[in-house]
Amino acid sequence: MTMTVTRYHDISAGHRVFGHESKCKNMHGHNYRIHFTIGANSLDSVGRVLDFSAIKEHLCMWVENEWDHKFLLWDQDPLLAFSKYDEENSFVAVPFNPTAENMAKYLVEVVGPQVLPAGTQLVEVTIEETMKCRVAYTIAV
Repeated sequence: MTMTVTRYHDISAGHRVFGHESKCKNMHGHNYRIHFTIGANSLDSVGRVLDFSAIKEHLCMWVENEWDHKFLLWDQDPLLAFSKYDEENSFVAVPFNPTAENMAKYLVEVVGPQVLPAGTQLVEVTIEETMKCRVAYTIAV
């Protein structure tokens, strides 16, 4: 049996969805709420999956440092050629078209395994793009 714990973190970031058929093809931004769900097959010696402060340290701070108040552009987006990184224009090239779905998948498949301690796994990320719209990416454990 797997037990899970969840913590969320809020960030603000800009993006555009390259190839989108409507207004999301334009540069815009969101106040994202990102829910991280971590699972483990057993509890630690204290009786936890992972301390909530460790989730903050490993995952919340990753998105805070890498994506918060930055502009996410797919590394294949032609607009990237016109952007530059500096203190005023924090463009971040990501290896995916920055939809909420792709962001969630990247966090689960790439970031989680890199930053979480052994014995724990990022099993789900839910991203609220707006109060009305959310996506979830879940892996089987």
